[in-house]
Amino acid sequence: MAPKTRPRSVSHQTAGALEDAQISRLLTWLSVAAIVLLLGIGGKAWYAGHTLHGGILWCFAGLVLLNMLYFARSGNRARQKAHLILIVGLLLGYLIASGGESNTGPLWFYVFPPLLFFLTNLKTGTAILLLCYLGVVVVFQFPDLPFVSAHYSTDFKLRFFATQAFEAVFCFVLEAGRLKARNQLLALAEAHEQAARTDELTGLANRRDMQQRLASEFSRYQRTGRHFSIALIDLDLFKDINDRFGHDAGDAVLCQFAQQLTSLTRQSDHAARWGGEEFLLLLPDTSLLQALTLAERLRARVASARFEFKGRTLPVTLSAGVCSMAKTDTLEDLLRQADQHLYNAKAAGRNRVHPRVRSSVAPV
Repeated sequence: MAPKTRPRSVSHQTAGALEDAQISRLLTWLSVAAIVLLLGIGGKAWYAGHTLHGGILWCFAGLVLLNMLYFARSGNRARQKAHLILIVGLLLGYLIASGGESNTGPLWFYVFPPLLFFLTNLKTGTAILLLCYLGVVVVFQFPDLPFVSAHYSTDFKLRFFATQAFEAVFCFVLEAGRLKARNQLLALAEAHEQAARTDELTGLANRRDMQQRLASEFSRYQRTGRHFSIALIDLDLFKDINDRFGHDAGDAVLCQFAQQLTSLTRQSDHAARWGGEEFLLLLPDTSLLQALTLAERLRARVASARFEFKGRTLPVTLSAGVCSMAKTDTLEDLLRQADQHLYNAKAAGRNRVHPRVRSSVAPV
């Protein structure tokens, strides 16, 4: 039987959604701020007589605006981030190559490392940053290139790379620490979430989690009309096991039974410890006859299995009450009928499934 895959936890889903929303808002405000800043500085340069410089800055403002419109139309956040990084990288390259106004263009490069690490991951951000530094080296070392019009002193170059190295390492360490803290918080939240949904002893879902699954399955039934069934299972004379062999033996029986239960169910089925020695099995897309057949197979397997504790074989059988949604109207009626069927199985002598399966089922 294939192992059951675990869905992405609610904690990760919530954190992912919140982080996406945060990044989306940040990109929007960064883009708006960049447009306003580029238009303002471009206008200042234009009226100061640097018409080419001002016009180029306005063109970059237009590119940022086009990127915002692209995202509004496509909703593709990954491309929006990639486009924004490319636009900012080209803008910084232009400012370093041209010098901007009064050779202050390179100063804008200090905004790039924190933005880069936030919008990408550590590996991608480091690779892009190294490529950008390589471009800066080319500009600094070859001032006679056709697209380079700025000249910087050796002292400025040394100070620039020293401070850039410090900032890049600092941003890398801060982002790595933020990601580590985020992952630790998510792991802690997931552990609490798992504990809230899981029976500590058997590892099965607990009653609270099963109630949520039942409500979800009933909602699906109301939408699609696809029936489901449940089996309410009780270990026979479990109190006698506790009294004769001790509660540790009873716990061992519960754990071994949980293993039998999960090994027999399908990947789409859900098993839970309903309370004490009672278990509930939720069987989606399963008719009453199919559910009865599965319950009978489980009963036969448990009756023939060896339940052991400290070398002693323990007598374990089960009784089960089975009901299908096709026979009821509400979840309350479904659970009530399953409980009544379980009572009938015990009243009829235990170690049986009610309603009875007409065809014999071989033990597995």
